[in-house]
Amino acid sequence: MMTEENRRNLVKIANTMAEDAKVAIRSVRSDFHKEIQKAKTEKTISEDILKGYEEELQKYITDANKKIDDLVKVKEEEIMKV
Repeated sequence: MMTEENRRNLVKIANTMAEDAKVAIRSVRSDFHKEIQKAKTEKTISEDILKGYEEELQKYITDANKKIDDLVKVKEEEIMKV
């Protein structure tokens, strides 16, 4: 049987892992953003396509972050359930 303190520590670990995942996602977003900006400067894509890519990227980032938040919330409830 787990004590409440152990459960709280597990919740902290889950939150830390979720934040690490979000940092990784931001890193990927940054890398992708650099690539599309590079393509823009090299004139290999148009401004409209660039804007479309950025909007689509942001949609994926938002969805991924929401999934992470939802998973952590469920896991936290599961851990804290006595």
